[in-house]
Amino acid sequence: MAKRHLFGAGLVVLAILITLVVWQVSFTFGEFGPTNAAETFLFWAVSTLIFLLTVTLGFMLFRETVKLYLERQRNREGSRIRSKLVFGALALSLLPVVFLVLFSYAVLNRNLDKWFSAPVEGMNIQLRDAAVGLGEEVQSRADALAHWLAALPEVKNGTADFSKLCRENRIEELRIDTAEGNRVLCAATASVPLFSSRTEISGGTLVVRVRPHVDVVDTQKQIQAYVNKYNQLSADRRSLRYLYLLFQVLIALFILFVATWIALILAKQISVPISALLDAASQVRKGNLSYRVNVPANDEMATLVRGFNQMIDGLEDNSRELESRRRFTEAILESIPTGVISLTSDGRIQRVNRALRGLFPADQVERAATLGDLFPPEHAAELRYLMKRARRTGLAASQVDLERPGQVLHLALTVSALPAHEPAAPGYVVVLEDTSEMLRAQKAEAWHEVARRIAHELKNPLTPIALSAERIARQLDRGASTPESHRVLRECAATISREVESVKTLADEFSQFSRFPKAQMVPCDLNAVVRNGLDVFDGRLDGIDVRADLAPDLPRVNLDPDQFKRVVVNLVDNAAEAMRDAMVKRLMVVTRATSADSVELLVADTGCGISAGDKEKLFLPYFSTKGRGTGLGLAIVSHILSEHGGRIRVEDNRPTGTRFFVEVPVAALDTIAAEAEVRA
Repeated sequence: MAKRHLFGAGLVVLAILITLVVWQVSFTFGEFGPTNAAETFLFWAVSTLIFLLTVTLGFMLFRETVKLYLERQRNREGSRIRSKLVFGALALSLLPVVFLVLFSYAVLNRNLDKWFSAPVEGMNIQLRDAAVGLGEEVQSRADALAHWLAALPEVKNGTADFSKLCRENRIEELRIDTAEGNRVLCAATASVPLFSSRTEISGGTLVVRVRPHVDVVDTQKQIQAYVNKYNQLSADRRSLRYLYLLFQVLIALFILFVATWIALILAKQISVPISALLDAASQVRKGNLSYRVNVPANDEMATLVRGFNQMIDGLEDNSRELESRRRFTEAILESIPTGVISLTSDGRIQRVNRALRGLFPADQVERAATLGDLFPPEHAAELRYLMKRARRTGLAASQVDLERPGQVLHLALTVSALPAHEPAAPGYVVVLEDTSEMLRAQKAEAWHEVARRIAHELKNPLTPIALSAERIARQLDRGASTPESHRVLRECAATISREVESVKTLADEFSQFSRFPKAQMVPCDLNAVVRNGLDVFDGRLDGIDVRADLAPDLPRVNLDPDQFKRVVVNLVDNAAEAMRDAMVKRLMVVTRATSADSVELLVADTGCGISAGDKEKLFLPYFSTKGRGTGLGLAIVSHILSEHGGRIRVEDNRPTGTRFFVEVPVAALDTIAAEAEVRA
């Protein structure tokens, strides 16, 4: 394999050398070529260097470009920013380089056009014509001298002084050619070309040769040589342009290659750290917080790498702390006696604690994915309603009775909405507390209190009954039958009858409270039920300013109209009783929709108010702040609302008095539709 690679590299080098030699030999500069060996060597060296650098950089650039293209096709980290930097640098370099080549080529063409312009060509033609005219003028002079000499008598008879004639007329050579031979009259001494003229005379031919003032022939040859050289240069203009353009293109390519190579180096200095950072980010996203970036970087990239590693160090420390807190929280959850369920926003169970497995069968807990897998449908619906309330208020609570084989569990449900960055999708925590033992204790305590209060209530009428009986006995002992004794007997009988009736009323109310009927739920108009309750007090609330603010278009609620009417009656009656001695007597009854799944009834008075200690015992049976009555009114209200899935809370009114808030759930759409079908 190594030999094959070496052979391939040798072939590539040989091909490059052959191309270089052919390229160098193909240069034909004509008259523009180097004038000596030193210039020729310098030209070959520079051109070879440019060619080799261009080929080398071109190969390296091609290799890097292909590598960059393959990396981008494979979506390698950092390939996109590298390609953008490289092509951006190439685009920025291309514009000035192209402008430089075009400008240089235009300057060359302009200079060449100046060198071979029309005036220069016209001057060459004029010089050539001048040389021709000068020769013709000298020839005309020679012809004129020949005719003049032929006409002289002394020349004809041979007595003329030819030397003098030649000297005076600047004749270089004068001879007479005859059939017998040539008779030289004046011999030529100049080595320059002479112009000759021949004229026939008696006895032969007169030949006159004269010399021009300048060397016309030599001048003509020089002018012709200049003209020929000019024509050759003019013919080589196109080749010179192409050659110059070729050199400019090579230099431009070299500049582009250098710029691109520098861009590749700079891009590598940027992309390598960025690729390492992307790999590190991917590792961190997978949970590998021990990964660190260890690549050489300079300047701001080095700062970025150090900052990233420091950030990972912080994340690792935070992760350890969070893991420690999570384990601590899990230990607490597993050790507390109350059941805990963690829910997603759509009601799916995420996790449960150990105590929940004591409230439900273990296999049922393991298989449960939603609340419907743990609770009966009615309890699951109650929990979903509590989740909606918790989403609005943050916390919601209720109580349910869960039937288990051989027992009934009394569970206190508390639903808490977890805060989230996206309010539309929070999670929930449901806490289930088995309050069976506590309820039994509370019931025992309540019955103890009931027994005490019943004993107290029974003692109150028994005292006047006993006194009346004693008075009757005394009257009987006296045996008197007087009007006074009859009056005493009637008063005692009336007292006994009245107190017996009071005991009977107490017994009836206690019996009614203990045998409270089960609510019959139907979709109702809350405003209509409230109006029916207020109608009971028509004409009975003299001196009280009753204001009813019933919101229109309230959604229908699921309740027992008769029982809820009793809630309204008891609350209004308590409010009227509280304002018996008030300076300002104002009663407010308000209905409103607090959310899409619940409505609220508000009953506010301006009475004496309720102390903080009494608020905690307000809904217990036989507790009263009025000093009279049975103390069952608000206990009945609390019992009714518990069956309706609602709740009641009490607050202080401002500036004085008390406010009772009653919240009941909105009827489900399917319940309303079923009721409409029944009525139809």
